[in-house]
Order: sequence, then C-alpha cells, then structure tokens
Amino acid sequence: MNLRRNVHEVAPELIGAELLVDGVGGTIVELEAYDHQDPAAHGYGNRRTERNASMFLPGGHAYVYRSYGIHWCLNMVCGEEGEASAVLIRAVEPTHGLGEMRERRGLDDVRLLCSGPGRLCQALGVTREHDGLRLDRAPFSLRRRAHDVQIVRGPRIGITKAVDQPWRYGLAGSRFVSRRFPA
Repeated sequence: MNLRRNVHEVAPELIGAELLVDGVGGTIVELEAYDHQDPAAHGYGNRRTERNASMFLPGGHAYVYRSYGIHWCLNMVCGEEGEASAVLIRAVEPTHGLGEMRERRGLDDVRLLCSGPGRLCQALGVTREHDGLRLDRAPFSLRRRAHDVQIVRGPRIGITKAVDQPWRYGLAGSRFVSRRFPA
C-alpha cells in the first residue's frame, strides 16, 4: 500500500485494511488524519523534536508516541519526507491473535480489545520500540482492503485545535469504533 501520498487520500483507503503486528490485529475500522498544515498535528509548523522525529520520515513508517504519559498511540506516516503528516489508528476489529490480545488487555470483551488508540496499542503490543519502523516489513503487516466498504466521517476526538475538520474516518456500522459517529 502506497502511503507516500497526501494523508487525506490515504486515510479513507485504510478503512477496511488489515493491520497486524507480529501476527496480532485485525481490520482498521477507525482513524484520524493529521496533515503538516494542521494546528492539531504534532509536526505543525515543521517543529521537529525527538518525540515526533518519525513523523517527518517518508510515508510508510510508524510514528508511535505516548499520550498523556500513559498510553502508546500508533500512527502511519503519510506523504513525502519532511511533511509530518500521519494517520492515527483509533480502532481495529480484532480478527487475529485474540488470545494474546485478551491476555495483554486483561479482559474478554472482544469489542473493547482495540477500541481506542491506547487499547489498540496495548492489545497489539505496540510500544516506543516500534517508532520509526517500516509498515511494509515485520513486525508489521498492512494489507489493503479486499472489497469496497461504506465509510463515515466526522470530527476528530480529544483535540482543541481544528476541531471542526471532518478528518475522523470510520467503517459504517462497526461496533468496534471507539465512539459513535454523528448521524
């Protein structure tokens, strides 16, 4: 899958794609797009730091950061090198490695295993060690969706800047999204 394109072209194409980390994962059902001109993005204004350096890599790399010092968050870098655009993976419908996910998360409810960026990273075993790795090589496996899907859009969650942008994408009718989309 070519991620060296505009984040707003790539984001909807990732809904329905399969994401695995060491064979554990499932179908991407929710994500948010952040482009290099977006005041809500970590790389806005070309501010490169040690924390966000992977966001400036060419599309096709992982950008993993810690949110509020608690949860890891997995992003897929998009666009050209130096652009600092990425897609935050918010939710996956678990299909592979359910036993490992349940053990890592300490719960049985399949709907709650990967619904939210922190839960998703815990279930898939994603940590800072994955930051900067290529998404087309082990431990990652990213496969484009096998068939057309219906996509819904809405505002992003948990941000204070550019809140009106409809850059949150989801799989219509999925019970695995972290929060329902507005009707």
